[in-house]
Amino acid sequence: INIFLNPLLGSQGQFPLTQNVTVVEGGTAILTCRVDQNDNTSLQWSNPAQQTLYFDDKKALRDNRIELVRASWHELSISVSDVSLSDEGQYTCSLFTMPVKTSKAYLTVLGVPEKPQISGFSSPVMEGDLMQLTCKTSGSKPAADIRWFKNDKEIKDVKYLKEEDANRKTFTVSSTLDFRVDRSDDGVAVICRVDHESLNATPQVAMQVLEIHYTPSVKIIPSTPFPQEGQPLILTCESKGKPLPEPVLWTKDGGELPDPDRMVVSGRELNILFLNKTDNGTYRCEATNTIGQSSAEYVLIVHDPNALAGQNGPDHALIGGIVAVVVFVTLCSIFLLGRYLARHKGTYLTNEAKGAEDAPDADTAIINAEGSQVNAEEKKEYFI
Repeated sequence: INIFLNPLLGSQGQFPLTQNVTVVEGGTAILTCRVDQNDNTSLQWSNPAQQTLYFDDKKALRDNRIELVRASWHELSISVSDVSLSDEGQYTCSLFTMPVKTSKAYLTVLGVPEKPQISGFSSPVMEGDLMQLTCKTSGSKPAADIRWFKNDKEIKDVKYLKEEDANRKTFTVSSTLDFRVDRSDDGVAVICRVDHESLNATPQVAMQVLEIHYTPSVKIIPSTPFPQEGQPLILTCESKGKPLPEPVLWTKDGGELPDPDRMVVSGRELNILFLNKTDNGTYRCEATNTIGQSSAEYVLIVHDPNALAGQNGPDHALIGGIVAVVVFVTLCSIFLLGRYLARHKGTYLTNEAKGAEDAPDADTAIINAEGSQVNAEEKKEYFI
């Protein structure tokens, strides 16, 4: 219930105070009138037709829906249960002073929209057809709002129509959704949602599950990517369509299968028990339903198992050649490194060798060597 305060009539003192009330149809409205200062003066509630409902704590109108909630010198509260649209209007609280002082309270009754209904769907719908769905609900006050959803995604481009009901109080609202269907729409739930302030944030919904018929789509899946001679092969014809195509038709090179004893058809599978080169060719799978026909082709090339082993196995000659080259390069490197080191060792004379001849001791040999380096005979040391 939404409550709005009316302004006080006059200044502070002996004046009645009321509140506007909003209630959902079928609910209960509480009408309250208060007086801050009251010297034992009577209070009275009247309906929009100016009929007295309660005078202090005394009931004046015979209506079982109207009851006393609280009565005192400062307050008179009454309840109206099972509120109908006809109860809507302006209610008056009167304080019997001289002169009589009054305050108004407007009772607003919300009309609850009926559960929505979706029309316009007739099953099945063919792929590519234009579908028009209409969602309608009556009895809302004020007029309800309608929204469309498909795959939980809101559809914005819709038509909206509002019409006044015969009672001239409530409304019938409808919304129309137009779209062209395809196979992806099959099994999709289209939802019409009605939002209204009387529903307490819990919208009413209607749902329509779509059924779309479409031509088959066909794909051939082989059991192995490299069919080999002597091995079995299974070709699976994967066909999707609505209605489901059953059975499928297998052909080879535009004609019947040449060897039915070795080529066995089971459901959507073509089982070739053992392959040979004569099986090479184009295999065709054809699927048909009440909507149309579709097909797929598979070109079979039977491979020699030995050739495949050579292609897929390791090339031993190539590996051996690479190893030989590596060994040869390694040996050449070792040889060249040895030559380089030998050349750079060189020759040299020790001081002892230079002056050792004709010297009685080592010291004399060194002195002789320093003075006769030009004519001295070289002694060579070789390092191998």
